[in-house]
Amino acid sequence: MFYIVKSEKGFDQAAMDLDAAVQRHGFGVLHVHDVGATLRGKGIDFPEQCRIFEVCHPAQAAKVMAADMRLNMALPCRISVYTEKGGTRIGMVLPTAMLAALSSDPALERVAREVEAQTMKMIDEAAGASGAAV
Repeated sequence: MFYIVKSEKGFDQAAMDLDAAVQRHGFGVLHVHDVGATLRGKGIDFPEQCRIFEVCHPAQAAKVMAADMRLNMALPCRISVYTEKGGTRIGMVLPTAMLAALSSDPALERVAREVEAQTMKMIDEAAGASGAAV
């Protein structure tokens, strides 16, 4: 259900490297939610870091919505860079698992597999050579 890689990089470096990897793979970053900063800004004692990147490949998103417009609610893909117990992690909910829960259309399964392969590469690149799946 999840793909998570532990990185030896610091949080900020991993976030910058994810941004670059997303763009190298032809996806765009639509928005970055700095959830940790938002929570701390609301007075909540939240010691961890967490940035959620909303990423999209326009052609793939168009295929999904052309098949079933309701699936716009599952878009864009989200990749998180976060800290946990002193370590940096980069992860996502697997697109194949998410779309399988929402549709049985074989064409969408192919799109999900393609997007999943690309986003896993982005995560691996951003995590670095010493990254390891959790």
